[in-house]
Amino acid sequence: MEKFDLKRSYPELYAPRGSDFTLVDVPIMHYLAVDGHGDPNTSPEYTQALESLYPVAYTLKFSSKDELDADFTVGPLEGLWRAEDPRVFTRGEKNTWDWTMLIAQPEWITPEMVDSALSSVSVKKKVPGLDQVRLLTLSEGLSAQILHVGSYDSEAPVLRRLHDSWMPERRLTFNGDHHEVYLNDPRRTAPEKLRTVLRQPVRPEIG
Repeated sequence: MEKFDLKRSYPELYAPRGSDFTLVDVPIMHYLAVDGHGDPNTSPEYTQALESLYPVAYTLKFSSKDELDADFTVGPLEGLWRAEDPRVFTRGEKNTWDWTMLIAQPEWITPEMVDSALSSVSVKKKVPGLDQVRLLTLSEGLSAQILHVGSYDSEAPVLRRLHDSWMPERRLTFNGDHHEVYLNDPRRTAPEKLRTVLRQPVRPEIG
């Protein structure tokens, strides 16, 4: 049985190279998802989101392997970030952010399998926010992305360049939520060594 691994199947999305923004075509992807609001450093909702996503993700991995003979590597944590004014991301106004935390799933994972995994996790232990986990399908398509190396707080100048120069120079505008893929565990990685994929779905400007 060959194990499905996102990084091997989609290296341009999960192991990008280069020091500048590039355009990628993101296929339809499926995720476990939990919504929330506020500063991820202080919001109880954010902590609950992570504590509910991972047990469900690993339960799905093992049930898929046992029942379907289809194993996969649990993907990295990802996040969608949104606000009425995208400039709040470059100003670091974290209390105003809405977010959806994600863990990508293979295409064969069904809503019924997710429901079964949720039931299994709920029987084993009490997980606050477990009822907020859902299966989400995203079709981001054309996106600008870059691999950022450094702390999360140091992303602001990179995003400012994307919003204020890189996209306008190419006559591109926003076409979805800001998307981040966290390739390291911040609990075990020095801030200056964190590797994060910064992705922004885009479309040509009209007119």
